[in-house]
Amino acid sequence: MPNAGLIGSDRHWPVYKVVFSVYTLGCKLNQLETEAIIDSFSRQGFSYASWEDKSMEPSILVINTCTVTSMAEQKARRVIRKALREHPEVCLIVTGCYAQLETGALAAMGADSSGKRSGRFFVIPGDSKDRLLDLPGFLVKNLTKYLQNSSVPSVILCASVRDYFDITTENEDDQSFRFRPENFASHSRAFLKIQDGCDRSCAYCRVSIARGKNRSLGVKEALEELLSLERRGFAELVLTGVNISQYRDSDMALPGLLDFLLSNTGSIRLRLSSLEPEGFSEPDGFGAVLSNKRIRPHFHLSLQSASPKILEKMGRPYTPEDIERIVTLLREIREDPFIACDIIAGFPGESPGEFEKTYQFCEKAGFAWIHVFPFSPRPGTAAYNFPEKPSEKDTAQRVELLMELARKGRREYISRWEGKEVEAVVEAGDAVAKACVPGVSENYLKLCINCGDQPLPAPGSLVFCRIIGEQGRFDAAAELLGMGP
Repeated sequence: MPNAGLIGSDRHWPVYKVVFSVYTLGCKLNQLETEAIIDSFSRQGFSYASWEDKSMEPSILVINTCTVTSMAEQKARRVIRKALREHPEVCLIVTGCYAQLETGALAAMGADSSGKRSGRFFVIPGDSKDRLLDLPGFLVKNLTKYLQNSSVPSVILCASVRDYFDITTENEDDQSFRFRPENFASHSRAFLKIQDGCDRSCAYCRVSIARGKNRSLGVKEALEELLSLERRGFAELVLTGVNISQYRDSDMALPGLLDFLLSNTGSIRLRLSSLEPEGFSEPDGFGAVLSNKRIRPHFHLSLQSASPKILEKMGRPYTPEDIERIVTLLREIREDPFIACDIIAGFPGESPGEFEKTYQFCEKAGFAWIHVFPFSPRPGTAAYNFPEKPSEKDTAQRVELLMELARKGRREYISRWEGKEVEAVVEAGDAVAKACVPGVSENYLKLCINCGDQPLPAPGSLVFCRIIGEQGRFDAAAELLGMGP
């Protein structure tokens, strides 16, 4: 991920020579939890370097893993092996969902040929990830004389990390919502975790096994955090979780939470992460609150398939007709919103005819983007041993067909927005070209914003701009019209 430089920070803390870095795989929830870990280390005085920054040699590396697909796990293993090879003295900490489900297998990666495990390699299960938030304070307390004078010798640093994990234990109370960074190193928009876990056991999903049952942040706590972020000048907040459609605080579901947050804040915009179709069946009316102009017109639906047969095998509690109704609703309440979806290609039992149903549905729906996954059999899930798996060749062809449709949908969506005015949040990073800064529009287009003779707006700023057309590695070019409130 790019190093955005601690958005929202006043940087009023000591800075030591001990450098740390974090590599993140997976979802926005993992990204948020990484931000909290970075914030915790930074506030205790450790120096942050992005993973790509080769100018500083790190002393502590954290790898936050994902288990959603076998490819994510393979990538995690590659990153771990590379870190062990290229940083022989570093303290390497592996955590996240993959570490939750395969603690022993990952721990063995730190052993030598005789089976002796390294004293600098630590695997922390995902449900104990919050322990990393207190590690920096422990290190400062126990290594003060080294930190104040010079960098800490690797052997002493790793011994102190080992001492911390040896003497601290998992808190019996749920610690899911401790991840609330005050500053963001890699994002110009704030994130808030409002939900964790999932009460469904979809046939293909391992994340619900790793994250556990659904639990939610209280509405009053969510509002308190949102007000704090708004006071500090954040223009936009992304509400995230494993399945935010399952949000519950007493009798309040996600629509009620959104209405409560909007009614008690002044200007901060809200963006929703992935939505499950089940959320639209709430009796208190999801559509009404989504029509609010402070909700970003960007909706990512967890569809997975549009074949009734495959949806039933997946254990998904909706029909293609339900999705069609939701897409129609979203387009009725918002002007041409960015609607995307997830699709799994090559699920067991997906014949060419069943795949064609999904393809035709997506083509008719006109999604602005399709996030396509090839089916990945996950150990411990019902679908792991399902028969009738399509061949890898057939699955790859289906993935490519859907990706072509996704690219076509993106181009057509951008074309429809040419000449229209949008709000955007300026992203962190260097100007792309003279007087041109990166940004994300309200409808989730990656923009290269031409500022002309105007001063370059700071990262995190809310701006008004007009979309001009497609632009290279960005979705579109835009021209700056003015600054937001």
